Amino acid sequence: MAYLGNPQNTIAVLQKYNFNFQKKFGQNFLIDTHVLDKIIEKANITKEDFVLEIGPGIGTMTQYLCEEAGEVAAVEIDSNLIPILKDTLSEYSNIEIVHGDILKVDIGALAREKNQGKPIKVVANLPYYITTPIIMGLFESHVPIDSITVMVQKEVAERMQASPGTKDYGALTLAVGYYAKPEIVANVPPNCFMPRPKVGSSVIRLKRHEHPIVQVENEKLMFDLIRASFNQRRKTLVNGLNNAPGIFLGKEKIQECLKELSVSETIRGEALTLEQFARLSNIMKNKM
Repeated sequence: MAYLGNPQNTIAVLQKYNFNFQKKFGQNFLIDTHVLDKIIEKANITKEDFVLEIGPGIGTMTQYLCEEAGEVAAVEIDSNLIPILKDTLSEYSNIEIVHGDILKVDIGALAREKNQGKPIKVVANLPYYITTPIIMGLFESHVPIDSITVMVQKEVAERMQASPGTKDYGALTLAVGYYAKPEIVANVPPNCFMPRPKVGSSVIRLKRHEHPIVQVENEKLMFDLIRASFNQRRKTLVNGLNNAPGIFLGKEKIQECLKELSVSETIRGEALTLEQFARLSNIMKNKM
């Protein structure tokens, strides 16, 4: 069995198929067995699990997943990689290779078919240009998910796990925190990939909350408030919300809402916690 975590085996496969990396797909293949072991360990995969892998590449991590999980579905957008995957994963009977764009695949249907609707585990080495839409798409689709363990750009991982008031804290921090508990489990230098990316990477595990950690009456309104607060980061929250499309309350009403929340009317959005944003959206909803 030729494990692709070994760089020589990766090179052999790429040469055999005369494969050229596609910049538009953000392809960087992992070539470090220690990192692969760490991802599998932190994803906490057992034979009971159905795992969805996004962007399997030539099947480097997929080999590990097939050995640990009950069943694996790997979604790959690049048609040039499909025959390679069929070759590198030919020894495994518990894998389904899906050629498609993860943003268009019906993951709910996959979960129902493969896992009887029970929560699935997602593992991925994500293309950096599309990390946020993929992660938010998974959460917002309300597909039953236990956890998402993904390789992302280091600064994106830091933004997901940031604290209020810090420069990394923003709309992404709050959106991820609403759905899951983030934990950076490994930092990965560029030399662990082929070709080498220009930036450092991190593996982050997002463990889905069993129950909502904040009580919010109108989810969309809360996220509108969050976006408006960080769109004009240096403005006070009052001014940021007053200028925002879709929030038709006027400055005085917004000031009243902040008073009810017991915060200063000169506060900036970056100082509010997720719980405060949830409470603020509930207060504002009742004044609209």
